[in-house]
Amino acid sequence: MAAQYYCADSENGDHIDDPSEDALFDLISELNDTDNTFVVIQPDQDDPAWFASVAVLDEGGYEIVRRDTTHREHHVTTENSIGRIASDLIIWLAARHFQNTA
Repeated sequence: MAAQYYCADSENGDHIDDPSEDALFDLISELNDTDNTFVVIQPDQDDPAWFASVAVLDEGGYEIVRRDTTHREHHVTTENSIGRIASDLIIWLAARHFQNTA
């Protein structure tokens, strides 16, 4: 079954449909600087209009990218708190337009 809203995929192959804040926290917590360096969250469709990603920084912490071509939005920030990242992402994701909603 495909994600109703969006899915999260990490470099190591973890995939979660419609992840909760806790699931995002877990995915980000599992990132490292060798073989699992990023997580991407986006609609489960071809050529999505938006995405968010979290990547491990060499100097520590995380780079968060939020891009939404529909709203001409592109933000890049850094953060050290995984809890804050997961919370901020859930809020940002809730504001996206979902084409597959009933």
